[in-house]
Amino acid sequence: QVQLVESGGGLVQAGESLGLSCTGSGRTLSRDGMGWFRQVPGKEREFVAAITGTGSITYYADSVKGRFTISRNNVKNTVYLQMNSLKTEDTAVYYCAARWRIGPSSGSYEYWGQGTQVTVSS
Repeated sequence: QVQLVESGGGLVQAGESLGLSCTGSGRTLSRDGMGWFRQVPGKEREFVAAITGTGSITYYADSVKGRFTISRNNVKNTVYLQMNSLKTEDTAVYYCAARWRIGPSSGSYEYWGQGTQVTVSS
């Protein structure tokens, strides 16, 4: 069974940066696409970014393109999300996911982490 554990969330001010990590255990994830999603209470979960197993292709939501960067280290079985120029609207619980079934932004991933809170204050 694969487990994903996110870390790195916290409270920052608008304009600052924050990095998230997600480490998998149970088996290697080097062949699996991985993604980040976020959710605000009362709203649907939203796609943020995704990356293929080799890391050669990345995908981003329009709302974060140019500000966020997804990357991965398959030796460490870890995917990262570097978030720069944060805005108050980036405040959400951020979830890591592994092994998409339909596509990188569809939300149809096989494995999910427990989430980490990111709060951006004005």
